[in-house]
Amino acid sequence: MAMRNQTLVTEFILQGFSERPHLRVLFFILFLSLYTMALCGNSLIVGAISFSPGLHTPMYFFLVNLAVLDVFCACSVLPKLLEILVAEKRTISFRGCIIQMFFQTWSVSAELLLFTAMAYDRYMAICHPLHYGSMVSHRVCAALAGAVWGISILGAGVDTCLVLRLNFCGPNVIDHFFCEMPPVLLLSCSSTYLNNIMVIIADIFYAVLNFLLTIVSYSFIISTILKIRTAEGKQRAFSTCSSHLIVVTMYYTTVIYTYLTPGSSYSPEVGKIMAVLYATVSPTLNPLIYTLRNKDVKAALTKVFTFLAKKL
Repeated sequence: MAMRNQTLVTEFILQGFSERPHLRVLFFILFLSLYTMALCGNSLIVGAISFSPGLHTPMYFFLVNLAVLDVFCACSVLPKLLEILVAEKRTISFRGCIIQMFFQTWSVSAELLLFTAMAYDRYMAICHPLHYGSMVSHRVCAALAGAVWGISILGAGVDTCLVLRLNFCGPNVIDHFFCEMPPVLLLSCSSTYLNNIMVIIADIFYAVLNFLLTIVSYSFIISTILKIRTAEGKQRAFSTCSSHLIVVTMYYTTVIYTYLTPGSSYSPEVGKIMAVLYATVSPTLNPLIYTLRNKDVKAALTKVFTFLAKKL
C-alpha cells in the first residue's frame, strides 16, 4: 500500500450523480426514503420471524439472513451517499474507501451464496418433501449459513487485500457514488492484472456458478410443480418460491453486468444505475416482495404491530 517514491493518495473524491443543487436535493430525499424503508422493512422481518415460533423453519431462517445482509448492504453505501449529497466536500479517506469496499463486496457475495442456499431449501421442500426434514435440518441450515458468511468474508478480504497492494498516485476522483471495485481499480497507477484475474475468478464462482445452481434448482422445482394435478396445489407450491425467483432475477441481472464487464468496457454511468438497483433498491424491495406475497409473514407482522401499539 505504501508508495515510497510517489505521492500517496490519502483520500478519494466521490463524483456522485449530479452537480446541480436541485437534483442533489431530490436525490437526497429519494435515497433517504430508500434507506429508511430498507432499515425498517428488514428490521421488521427479522423481528416478526424471530418472535413467531411458527416461522422458525428453514425457509424463514434464510429469510432472516437475507434481511440482515440487506441491512449491511444498505448501511455500507447509503450513509456516505447521503453525506456527499449535502456536503460541499465529497471526499472519503483511503481507509474509509477500503472499509466500504470490503463491506459492500462481502454483503453482495453473501447474498449471491444465500440465494443458492434458499434455492436448495425450496428444491428439497417441493421435489423431495419426504426427506425435507432430514436433508434441511437445523444443523444443515446452520452449516449452510456459516458457509455463506464465512466464504463471503474470506473472498471480500482477499479482494480488499489485493487492492491494498496497489499504488494510487492520482487522479483520485472516483466516478461513482461509493467505493466499488471496478471504478477504484481504474485509478491505480500500478498493474491491476492480478486484481482483475481474482475479481473474474471470484465473480465466476459467486455470480455465474451460483446462478447456474439456482437455475438448475428451479428447473427441477418448476418441473415438479407442473406435475401436480390440482390447480390449488400448483398455486400453493409456486407461491413458496415465486418471491425468491423475482428477487434472484433482479439481483443477478445487475451484479453480473457490474462485475463481469471487462475493465476497458466498464461504463461509469451504467455502473451507477446497476449499483443503485442492487445496493439500494434491492434491500428496500426485498421485504416488500416477501411480505406482500407471504401470508405467514404478514400475519407475523400484524402481531408485531399490535404488540408495539399496546406498548405505546
